[in-house]
Amino acid sequence: MLLRFTKMHGLGNDFMVLDLVSQHAHILPKHAKQWGDRHTGIGFDQLLIVEAPSNPDVDFRYRIFNSDGSEVEQCGNGARCFARFVLDKRLTAKRLIRVETKSGIIELDVRNDGQICVNMGAPRLVPADIPFQATAQATSYSVDVDGTAVDLAAVSMGNPHAVVRVSDINNAPVHELGPKIEHHPRFPARVNVGFLQVIDRGRAQLRVWERGAGETQACGTGACAAAVAAISQGWMDSPLLIDLPGGRLSIEWAGPGQPVMMTGPAVRVYEGQVRL
Repeated sequence: MLLRFTKMHGLGNDFMVLDLVSQHAHILPKHAKQWGDRHTGIGFDQLLIVEAPSNPDVDFRYRIFNSDGSEVEQCGNGARCFARFVLDKRLTAKRLIRVETKSGIIELDVRNDGQICVNMGAPRLVPADIPFQATAQATSYSVDVDGTAVDLAAVSMGNPHAVVRVSDINNAPVHELGPKIEHHPRFPARVNVGFLQVIDRGRAQLRVWERGAGETQACGTGACAAAVAAISQGWMDSPLLIDLPGGRLSIEWAGPGQPVMMTGPAVRVYEGQVRL
């Protein structure tokens, strides 16, 4: 059987998007791994699946698979692409869309200028909720990585993030330290790792090693987690701008218990069909 799909990206973080509302198929992790290969498949960071909701109070259900076949809870850049996709495909006429994810309900606001604002919900900072192994909640933790102490913040934006502050984003040890922290035993569900260089109180640069995908051009939940870490530790103020290799995101956060609001673009690249 042939399935229609759309290739999209949010600041270079790229996705294969499948409509399983008007099409019907059973997608398995092996399919994500096969299609995600950039040499023999379609190639993407994540596979996004649009499904009918199981909750009557929301408009859609949203599932996410990494290119290694692992299913994850949340993806901020993907959420913006999700909103653009369901409007472009006329699956909804709403511009304020409520979506059910593995980690909870998010709200997507498609603005008149084409930018999409995502209410990502309140960050989870209690270690057990991230999940992260620590005796007590703190804004920063020291983690032993191969005998070296690494200071990092631990935040969940529906998926787990570690945020490490660096002085030079271009020489940050993303590919050396990223996979070591991703698989560190103190993060039992693995973790996405952000390397943050603060430029001033309103702007920062970020590179992210994503769990199951490696370094990507942009990570929306990673930008949100980095903003939470920077504001919590007094480095930056809300609202702020985060520049990733693929482009810029605007983040707002009023403090503990308040939702993180992320605004940025979503772009359709091409349409295609794939054989299941």
